[in-house]
Amino acid sequence: MGFEKPLGNEIRAVIVDDHILFAEAVRATLEARRMEVAAVVGSGGAALEAVASHRPDLVLVDIGLPDQSGLEVGSMILRDWPETKVIAVTALEDTKLAQEAIRVGFQGYVTKNVDMHQFISAVRSVLAGSAVMPQQLAVRRHRSELDAQIEGLTGRELEVLALLARGFSSHRIAAELGLAPNTVRTHVQNILTKLQLHSRLEAAAFAVRHGLADSNGRG
Repeated sequence: MGFEKPLGNEIRAVIVDDHILFAEAVRATLEARRMEVAAVVGSGGAALEAVASHRPDLVLVDIGLPDQSGLEVGSMILRDWPETKVIAVTALEDTKLAQEAIRVGFQGYVTKNVDMHQFISAVRSVLAGSAVMPQQLAVRRHRSELDAQIEGLTGRELEVLALLARGFSSHRIAAELGLAPNTVRTHVQNILTKLQLHSRLEAAAFAVRHGLADSNGRG
């Protein structure tokens, strides 16, 4: 990897993980980049004691601790020491867990299958003030949100959206579907509201981008 800039001589970290070999590998990786690792502990209770004693800048916490959830531990750390940055480091590739971690204040969610270069990059980003989530989990979250938006459309609205994508005017859509023009305009407005779009053109582009241009509705 060549020479890397140090993470910072003044940065103090605590590692919370009951998998000792993994925790020691992380310790060695951080210390090789001149970060001080004040403690390596294997339980939530020990984590809270270590944070109270050492007041670290950064806490790396496993989600699956033997005595309690790492999410709970991180939440308590953030409640009592809000200036501390907390990163979940876990084997669980779980979008909902990642979302919950970010929601309660974690600055990062890193899975244990990343290489050390990606891991250090995530730590650097968090220390610089950014929130970090694995790309594959972020993509899943986006797809989940997209599915929820589409599920909110009725079958008739999907039909109208498909015709918008084909460039049909409201009058032509009305003729195609046997509807009054005012009814079509109502459907279009509902589509824009549900998809959080601002124009017919945006709706048409959305339909094409997400493969809805040929939708036959859902009944």
